[in-house]
Order: sequence, then C-alpha cells, then structure tokens
Amino acid sequence: MKRLLTGVVAGVLAVSATAVLAQGKPPLKLGGILDMSGLYADITGPGSEMAARMAVEDFGGEVLGRRIEIVAADHLNKADLAANIARDMFDNQGVEMLFDVAASATALAALEVSKARGKINMFNGPGSIRLSNEACGHYTVHYVFDTFAQANVTGFAAVKAGLGSWFFLTADYAFGQDLEKDTTNVVLRSGGKVLGSVRHPLNTSDFSSYLLQAQSSKAKVIGLANAGGDTINAIKQAAEFGLMKGGQKVSPLLAFVTDIDSVGLETAQGLLLSEAFYWDLNDETRAFSKRFMERIKRVPSAVQAGTYSSVTHYLKAVKAAGTTDSAAVIKIMKETPINDMFAKNGRIREDGRMVHDMYLFEVKKPQESKARWDDYKLLATIPGNEAFQSLELSRCPLVKK
Repeated sequence: MKRLLTGVVAGVLAVSATAVLAQGKPPLKLGGILDMSGLYADITGPGSEMAARMAVEDFGGEVLGRRIEIVAADHLNKADLAANIARDMFDNQGVEMLFDVAASATALAALEVSKARGKINMFNGPGSIRLSNEACGHYTVHYVFDTFAQANVTGFAAVKAGLGSWFFLTADYAFGQDLEKDTTNVVLRSGGKVLGSVRHPLNTSDFSSYLLQAQSSKAKVIGLANAGGDTINAIKQAAEFGLMKGGQKVSPLLAFVTDIDSVGLETAQGLLLSEAFYWDLNDETRAFSKRFMERIKRVPSAVQAGTYSSVTHYLKAVKAAGTTDSAAVIKIMKETPINDMFAKNGRIREDGRMVHDMYLFEVKKPQESKARWDDYKLLATIPGNEAFQSLELSRCPLVKK
C-alpha cells in the first residue's frame, strides 16, 4: 500500500510539474499592424483582427504547448509609426510574426524592421508589387493581391472589351504609383493608350479638380489607382459630375465588396473589377462569411479572408516544424499547398508571392441583386500563374535566374 501511494503521489507530482511547465511557456504572439480608424478600416482594421482571432480559435488556441495571442495596433496610415510599432512588437512584446500591415507605405516600413530581426511578415492588406520584388525578403509573404495582378486582370479585360484609352486618378504614394505603372503597362501591351494622369493626396475628400481633368481628357476609362475611402469618394463624385452618363467608364483598379456597398449599386452598377475573394463564390466561402458576419455584421473583404487563411497556414507550419524559428517555418509554408476557403492549390513562391486564382467581376444592377451584399456577377476566373507576375520577370534578388 505504501508503494502504491508513493507511485500515485509521484504520478500526481509529475502531472503537476508538466502543467506548471506548460503554463510557464510564454504565449505565441502574432501582431497585426492595421488601419483601425482610417480610410482602409472597413477593408482591414477590426475585421482583420477578428479574422486572425477566428483562425486562432479554429486552430485550437495553442500550438507547441503555447497559448496563441493576437496583438493589434493602429498605424494611422503613417509609415514611421508602423515601423515603431513593429519594433515594439518584436523587441518588447515578444511577437513572432506580423500579419496584414495594411497600406503599402506602412508595409514597406514594417518590412525593413522584420528583415532586421529575421521575422516572418504576412502581408494581406498592402498591394505594392515592390513587396515581392525589390523589397522582398527571406521571410516575406505577399498573400492576397498586388498591383500587378489587379492591373493585369482589370486592365486587360477593359481593353479587350473595347475600352482602349485611359486616364488615371492616382493616390500619391507607393501603392497608387505602382498600380498606375502596372496598369499602364497592361493597357499599352494590350493595344490601348494612356492619355494622361493626375495624382491626389491620400484620404482626399474633394476630387472635383481631378475629375474635371479626367473628363476633359475624353478617355474612355478613368482608372482609379487608389483604394478604400478614396475609391468610394472618387466613384460617388464621378457620378455627381456625370462622367458615367457622358459615356466614360470609371474603373476602380482595387475595390472591395465593402466599397461597393458604400457606393451603392445604383452608382456602381456595371463596374468591372478584380478580387481575390468573394463571400458568395461557393459553399466554403459562404460558410466562413456567415460566421464572420455574426461577429462583424458585414461580409469579409478579400483582405480579411486572406488574413484568416494566412494565419492558419502559419500556425500549421509552426506545428509541423515543431518550432517558431523563421527559417524552419517559412520552409514548410513554401513547401505546403494552401487549400481552404480562400485559395485552392495556392503556393508561396521563392519571391514570397502567394499565387492563387483571381476573379473578374461585374457589379450587378440594383434589380439583379437579391439582398444586401449580393453585388457581383462572376465573369471569369483567372489562374494564378496568369494573373500574377511570373518569376522570370521578378526583380526579387532571392529569385535564381
């Protein structure tokens, strides 16, 4: 009996010691640097934070005996602030991976901090092609979209439909400049021409002078090389100025279903746009979106759906690698195909570009929509190797030529 009691006590002590050790492990922190209050808040912001939390919950809440925590901060669309937040997250808060980092200028700033510390950075919200070209890094993943794909899908479709002359309204920062440049290349390569462009500051409320220049150009297409609130305001004011009624086509080169909802189908009907995700594509997208809507009260944007997917992919790789070491984790992430509600047979290339299908949509007429958020008609599915820049054209120094 004494031996039995001794064994039981020893067993209890062993279990207790294991529990204490498990409790003693620091949490695995993932950091979201987001636009929580500005012109991209609906696209990323609280929705991206929630998508990351949903990914953690669905994964089980822990990995390698460590509780998983989401840390989020608002960069206020300031590049220097984004860099400072990244430094604080890595150096003081123990964050292992950054996700989203909405807006290109802020993403490029945070990326330099990640590179210096050898940490994985999963970009979902920013679009600049530079993130997987000149600025690429060993642990950089550009997940949802980029300026090349947006230009390639929308620009080519528009020129093919006979809309051959373009004028650009461009947000004057990295993303807008890259989007105008990439779309110009597609238009010219497809046989179209560019009649001019004008640049506007970020978060512009009055587009009147820019729209008058676009109107006087007589271009068939007014390409909006901007995003978020800037795109919404530009479309609404273009309608007020009568550009669409005058025969010009406004083409948002980056727009999300949340933007179309803000503009309204009466104004947005007929717009051509490309997206990486739409809530109503299939049963899987609808199931995820239903759960997301229960928490956020609107459908997820492509950025938010991509955040869920990328965080999940990262956590699976951490589990498989048995470590959070960036080199070991990124190796598995690049070796493992991505198959979920966001992507089918998606893959992360050596330049960090996650290649997946893109979709060309036309915005429905009001009478075609059955309910709120029923905004798109699918025109085409473009395979990832056709939508995104090829490795042969890559300017990423990590790509072997």
